[in-house]
Amino acid sequence: MSNHISIPLKDSYKLFNHGPVSIITSAHGDKRNIMAAAWTMPLDFSPAKVAVVIDKNTYTRELVNASGEFGLQFPMRKIAKLTLDVGDVSGRDTDKFSRFDIKTFSASKIAAPLIEDCIGWLECKVIKQGAEEMDLIVGEVVAAYADAEQFLNGRWHFSDDPQKRSIHYMAGGELYVTGEMFKTESGYSAE
Repeated sequence: MSNHISIPLKDSYKLFNHGPVSIITSAHGDKRNIMAAAWTMPLDFSPAKVAVVIDKNTYTRELVNASGEFGLQFPMRKIAKLTLDVGDVSGRDTDKFSRFDIKTFSASKIAAPLIEDCIGWLECKVIKQGAEEMDLIVGEVVAAYADAEQFLNGRWHFSDDPQKRSIHYMAGGELYVTGEMFKTESGYSAE
């Protein structure tokens, strides 16, 4: 992984509390898969937890169920097309990593590969799954990393280059790039 920094697990929520599109990677034995996911969220600080929705009928879910772990990463705009493309093809039929020439690197605590050109990466172990009819998985974050150029002093300082910013999926192939930061005075007092 090029130019990354480790993030304290208690701060891992900061990598995606702004709602970017996510990519989930999974692996079990010699099988691996990758999928785009719009429904992910942070749940807790200590231990750090995430919730992800992975349809129970998908190949990714099969691998996550078998391995008990997954990678969660937040792609930059420069791989927006790839992010959508990996959602249009089943991993049961083809190795998406080879088909789309996806650049990966090894995770430190899980078997699933992590992918380049993201702003953040989480390595997660499954701790709870929803009832059999649900697609919800809760994972504990066991390692977290962020792009060293954009995550400084514990928060995002998104690049002026929009190709390096995170993306947000709306519907029908329409995406938005993370925008301009601004501050406002709050009328709320913590007293």
